[in-house]
Amino acid sequence: MEGTYLEGKTFDQADLLAKGEYENCTFNNINFSDINLSEFKFIDCHFNVCNLSLTKINKTSFQDVKFRECKMLGLRFDDCSEFRLSFSFESCQLSHSSFFKLKIKNTTFRNSLLEEIDFEKTDLTGAIFDNCNLIRAVFDQTTLEKADFRTSYNYSIDPEINRIKKAKFSLQGVVGLLERYDIEIET
Repeated sequence: MEGTYLEGKTFDQADLLAKGEYENCTFNNINFSDINLSEFKFIDCHFNVCNLSLTKINKTSFQDVKFRECKMLGLRFDDCSEFRLSFSFESCQLSHSSFFKLKIKNTTFRNSLLEEIDFEKTDLTGAIFDNCNLIRAVFDQTTLEKADFRTSYNYSIDPEINRIKKAKFSLQGVVGLLERYDIEIET
């Protein structure tokens, strides 16, 4: 890849990024909205309180990247480079984003809004959904084996078309597994 290589730098609102590779960098309070970050490479980076809504991330590499308190509406993670793709999300708003067909085992989503997320055909084996709102998230032919949904809510997962072996759910959350049957459950 052509471009800049930067390691161990901290960027704030005033900084502009050049196309390249960023390793062990921190990005604080930057508005990336509608910016083209295609083919950038981020390794062991932290994004804090950034707005990445509608950012173009075609062939972008995210390797061990942590997003905290970021607004990330409408992102197409399925356009990213799949090589060593790994990230975690804490207190993020990821609504209307797509993870279609990705293998993102052991990904952590914590305290995040995941409204209308596309997880169709995604491998989420061992993923942790800790206190996440999954309203209208799409789970279709999704691998959710050993995933943990115990503290999350508003999900609807059809056990007949998704792999959920050894996944963890709370008693309250079981309602989200029975929704397709259009039955009434009283507590």
